[in-house]
Amino acid sequence: MKLGLQLGYWGAQPPHNHAELVAAAEEHDFDAVFTAEAWGSDAYTPLSWWGSSTERVRLGTSVIQLSARTPTACAMAAQTLDHLSGGRHIVGLGVSGPQVVEGWYGQKFPKPLARTREYIDIMRQVWAREAPVTSDGPHYRLPLAGEGTTGLGKPLKSIVHPLRKDIPIFLGAEGPKNIALTAEIADGWLPLFYTPRLADQYNEWLDEGFNRPGARNTRETFEICATAQIVVTDDPAAAYAGIKPFLALYMGGMGSEDTNFHAEVYRRMGYGDVVDEVTELFRSGRKAEAAAIIPNEAVDDSAIIGDEAHVQKEIKRWEAAGVTTMLVSPGSPAEVERLAALVAE
Repeated sequence: MKLGLQLGYWGAQPPHNHAELVAAAEEHDFDAVFTAEAWGSDAYTPLSWWGSSTERVRLGTSVIQLSARTPTACAMAAQTLDHLSGGRHIVGLGVSGPQVVEGWYGQKFPKPLARTREYIDIMRQVWAREAPVTSDGPHYRLPLAGEGTTGLGKPLKSIVHPLRKDIPIFLGAEGPKNIALTAEIADGWLPLFYTPRLADQYNEWLDEGFNRPGARNTRETFEICATAQIVVTDDPAAAYAGIKPFLALYMGGMGSEDTNFHAEVYRRMGYGDVVDEVTELFRSGRKAEAAAIIPNEAVDDSAIIGDEAHVQKEIKRWEAAGVTTMLVSPGSPAEVERLAALVAE
């Protein structure tokens, strides 16, 4: 099992200790450092900033939103960082949801799977540099032509020669069709709320993708980097209380009331009634009550809380389920060191 440091996205202010956490991750043999974005801080700027002080850890996005950048702009950023880091970049992509895509970026959300496939094809054309980049669309037509254009667009080839033509692309997928697409066209999967309890179900969806004609990877060459809150403690109650507000936000407050992909993940886990109640409370402003009704079992499904022996046992269970890397969010360099030691043992 490998560990990745998940720095996430910023809150109201920039975090104060990320430089220390990244240094500790590098020192204690973490495999990677990841950043994220929502509708505030972007992912690439902090990743480049903190990554410039490292020499070994891989530098990933978990995730950047497709609609924030055109596919060629994303490919440019990726090959630039890959050069600057000596070939350590991982592009983690996600479609986000209609509220963010249409409300924040002013882009169209429908057909997310088709958009993802087209987006990745264009990125790989940029890195291959075998010919000028073209795309018949319909989502990212290159060169753009027709009504409202000058008609002067021309296919172009990247000025920069990429350090690697196969920069790895991971997808943040949650639904069965998206997970199968991930196995077919990507190099790794970035599940946000993974539970080993449903590993057989995930593997069925992944196998559908692996078995498609032209699939890019096999299970042996594919990575699963699952976000996992790991809290080593003799006071589990405090840890549960700290995580539940986060779950309440994602269950009840992300997306619209009837279009929340994170909520659907928990429905598939068997918590449909909990999701309904959390959503009702959260959207009526009763956020503390929404968090309080979440059962400990729902936290345990996608987090590990307990003493060292319990944590080590659970890490082995996640590994047996197929997870290759656990993306963790320790709060201090000491916690980074402690987690690294537990995995090493």
